[in-house]
This record gives sequence, structure tokens and C-alpha cells, in this order.
Amino acid sequence: MNPGHWTRRAFSASLASAAFAAGAQPAPPSDRVRIGLIGCGGISVADSNAFLAHKECEIAAICDIDDAMIAKTLKRLEDLGRKRPDAAKDFRRVVGRKDIDVILNCTPDHWHALPAVMAFEAGKDVYVEKPLATTLWEGRVMRDAARRCNRIAQMGTQWRSGTHWAEAVEMVRTGKIGKVRQVRCFAYLDWVTDCGNPPDEPVPAGVDYDMWLGPAPKRPFNRNRFHFNFRWFWDYAGGLMTDWGVHLVNIALWAMGPEWPKSVVASGGKYVLQDNTETPDTQIAVYDFPSYTLIWEHSVQCGLGPDRREHAVVFTGADATLIVDNNGWEVVAEPKKREKVVEMRRRAPAGDNARVAHARNFLDCVKSRRQPVENLDVGHHVSAVAALGNIALRSKSRLEWDAAAERVAGNEAANALLRRDYRAPWKLG
Repeated sequence: MNPGHWTRRAFSASLASAAFAAGAQPAPPSDRVRIGLIGCGGISVADSNAFLAHKECEIAAICDIDDAMIAKTLKRLEDLGRKRPDAAKDFRRVVGRKDIDVILNCTPDHWHALPAVMAFEAGKDVYVEKPLATTLWEGRVMRDAARRCNRIAQMGTQWRSGTHWAEAVEMVRTGKIGKVRQVRCFAYLDWVTDCGNPPDEPVPAGVDYDMWLGPAPKRPFNRNRFHFNFRWFWDYAGGLMTDWGVHLVNIALWAMGPEWPKSVVASGGKYVLQDNTETPDTQIAVYDFPSYTLIWEHSVQCGLGPDRREHAVVFTGADATLIVDNNGWEVVAEPKKREKVVEMRRRAPAGDNARVAHARNFLDCVKSRRQPVENLDVGHHVSAVAALGNIALRSKSRLEWDAAAERVAGNEAANALLRRDYRAPWKLG
């Protein structure tokens, strides 16, 4: 969940997490986990609060290319009663520090890969926000670097650690709703609004804009391409398909298994927004897996999708349909199976904070050296499946996916979108 997606309940949970963090007693020095936070935008608030909810965590250094974001983060940590961390504008000054145990990467998507790989090579464990990367190539390099360096890594898809999400997944996996033939994921989001068409302008004071662009193409500064709205431009992200899609597709793949799709088709465009953003405001992607069909759909400026829900994952089984969203899950029997199936409903447990639990899982694995629930094998798979929906749309073609080679059979236009050129002097892999 990104800052623009917060409901009042989610915001209250974040405040509760911060309050807990402020009152937590510090762990003994031998147990302490020293964190380097890279990227001080909106998602860093929720993520750093989730880590600070655990008494062993201390933020030792922060990094951002914007002086204003650094100042806001320093003030927030001071208000929480935390020790003032060191601050830098170049992430390499954080990654290279020998006293940092964990890198918390909350940068825009196009900056996920390089800091993570450098951190692995410097002996750091990494918690990186979703989606894992902007391309399948970047995600594969990140996954392989984590393996090669024997580092612990977690992708920040916090629902993977949520109690009621796990219950719903277990019902699917154990056959409680019968054989599943279709999974539908949707997000109908009224908080995505028109950004307007501001002109290019001088770089704001205190911003290292060339560093913000990093490996992305050189562009004039435009406020719509910066901070939160970066996610609506192909240079830096993949729009709602990879933003919310990774959350929801993650639940689908968690339940259905680690298969890759055989083929992908997609349709959509900008039908509502009149601003200068690029990614679709309306999109449908259909994935043909070996044993089921997965459907993704999103639309903006409307808050009610199917079943009057903002978002959900819907598993259609032979005996029943299971619907799960942030509020809980529900099992609805097929009409001819009502004598066999017990219809049930479960609200999400009060006080259940999946983001805090996701950080806890990662921290436990940092200590045990076991793999976390959303390790980069999982994170790469989930992010890649979501990205294929965009590649099908942008290449205007049906993708026949060769999972072993991680390439599209006979489609070089689509294969060209599997990776991107990095702007000099930045290099990956």
C-alpha cells in the first residue's frame, strides 16, 4: 500500500505503530539491528514505523536526494524520541557503512535494483519495496545477487504476512472451495486523480535531480514525474498494474502456486485522465496458467468495483467462491453445492498489522538466516507476472511465455521491454 492508498484505518494503524515505536525499550547492543533508510518519501513512513515497532531496530542513517524530505524524516524520528541518524544524499554513503546491518529501500521503482545489489555485495541484508524492479531483467539480477551473496532479502508486499490473507490462501490450497478454475484480481481506486499538465520547470532548491533520475533517461524536471506521481510514468515504474497489481497478484500466486503463465493478453488505455501521465488509467490483463485463468483489472476515479468492493482477490472454485480483501474474507457456496459447503465470513482481526508482521518476519530471518516469506525468488516471480501484463499491453500482442528462458517466444518487440538501457555512468550486473 502506498501513501496515496491509505484509508483512515490504515493511517490510524501507522500512527499506532509509531506510538508503540516511540515507547519501545531499546534492545541490548548485541541484539540491535542498525538500519540504513534509502528514500524518505511517503512509503518510508509506514515502513520505518513498522521496523521501529520492534525494539531491536535503530535507524542509523537516512538518504534522500531532496533536502526537504531529509528534514521531514529527521523531524519525524525526533518526534518519536529516536536518536538522530546521519543523513546523506548519495545512497552509496549509506550502503558502504560497516555499522549498517540492513538496508530499507523505499526509493522509486527505478532505483530498487542498484542499491539492493550494491548492498548485497557489501554484506547487507535488504528490505525493498514492491514491485521488485521495473523490468524482469532487473528483478532477475537482484534475485541472483541475493543468492550469490547469501543475503536475506524481503520484498515489501506486507499482505503476505497478514493473518486473514493467510487463512484465505490456506482454504484455497487445501481444496476447501474445490478445484479453482479462475482467479480475479481487481482494484477500483477513486484516490487516483487527474494531475494536470504542469510545464517543465527549474529543479527545486535542495534537490539533486540528476541523482534522482539515476539510470533513467535524462528528462527536464516536471513536478508530475517527481515524488509520488513518478509511478505513472514508464521511465520509473509500471502504473497500477505493478503498483497495486503486485499486492493482489501476490495473493493469487501464493494460493495457486509458483507456476508461470503460458500466455498473457491485455487491453486498456488512458480513458479518464487528461493529464501528462503515461500509464493506463483503465486496464485488463488475462493470464492463461496451466490449470487456471487469472484476470487482472483496474480503473480509476471510481471507488466500487465488482461486489461493491474497492479491491479484492476472487477465487472461483468448483464448490464455492472465496473473496478476500483488506476487510476480511467470505466463502459463498455454488448454488448446487450449498448442502456440501458451509458458507463463512471472517473479518480481519482487530489490531492485526501486516506491515509490522512483515518486518518481524524479515528481522527473524536476518537472525536465523532462513528465507523470509517474500524472498526475492517469490518477489521476482510476482513482480514479473504483473509486469507481463504491461508488456502485453505496450507491445499490443499476445505473449507466449517461455518460463525457462524468461522470454516471449517469437516476439522481439515484447522481448525489448524485458529490460532497459541504463543511463551512463550507471550499470547493473
